Amino acid sequence: MIRECVIEDLEQLQSISYQTFDESFREQNKKENIDNYLLHTFTKERLLKEFQNSNSFFYFIFYQKSLAGYLKLNIQDAQTEFIEGNNLEIERIYVLNQFQKLGLGKQLYDKSIEVAKELSCDHIWLGVWEKNYNAIAFYEKFKFEKIDEHAFYMGDEKQIDYIMIKHL
Repeated sequence: MIRECVIEDLEQLQSISYQTFDESFREQNKKENIDNYLLHTFTKERLLKEFQNSNSFFYFIFYQKSLAGYLKLNIQDAQTEFIEGNNLEIERIYVLNQFQKLGLGKQLYDKSIEVAKELSCDHIWLGVWEKNYNAIAFYEKFKFEKIDEHAFYMGDEKQIDYIMIKHL
């Protein structure tokens, strides 16, 4: 089941945001860098500000009544990069490790396509770390193409995110 988040979900959103990012990237990053990133990125204040932006949308996905992952979508000025046209950004799509390989990521992806079509978007796009091979393969399977890249800093480490887009 997928449902849109409401303000009362803020603590759960903070918890799953922190946990999924940690599970996804801790092993590939320096401890001090990931600890600092998590501490400053997933604060209640910052998430509340994102949540209150009318151009951002958060969704939870559940598996057998357990919160299993979440999705964050952005339109217009909430997008993290400017890409010409009426676009929807998948900023975050995360599933807890214990719920991987159950098709939940695909369900969240399908939800993003549904929202993009409801909003008459021309494209759907995202940024993905160049070393997140599983995610890149997942998006390529759905016809996303790399159109650019940008630097992302995890503490003192420069990393490259691919910008991938799909035409709707």
